[in-house]
Amino acid sequence: MAWLDAALYPDVEPPEELSALADQIDFIARLCSAWDFGLLPEWETVVEVRRPAWRAAVDTCRLLTSHSYHLLRRWHGLPPLPYLGSVPAYIREDPNLEFV
Repeated sequence: MAWLDAALYPDVEPPEELSALADQIDFIARLCSAWDFGLLPEWETVVEVRRPAWRAAVDTCRLLTSHSYHLLRRWHGLPPLPYLGSVPAYIREDPNLEFV
């Protein structure tokens, strides 16, 4: 898997394969988090995660605070989900939020 960036796994050894849905979801979360932080993926990685085989992992991941995650959803033709952005969900509907 030449497309897999080992830097996304600073806490564990990079996996040999990502055949299980849970492993793919973990990869999507790591990829999107790094991407949102400004660490751009290699082109080969982008090509890989755009393949139809990743659609279920992208849909299940639900990293709603990530710009990159919402881009992956769009690439896979998945319905849009609410972007939670940098506002924590538990105060999103607080009427006093506009005064903060």
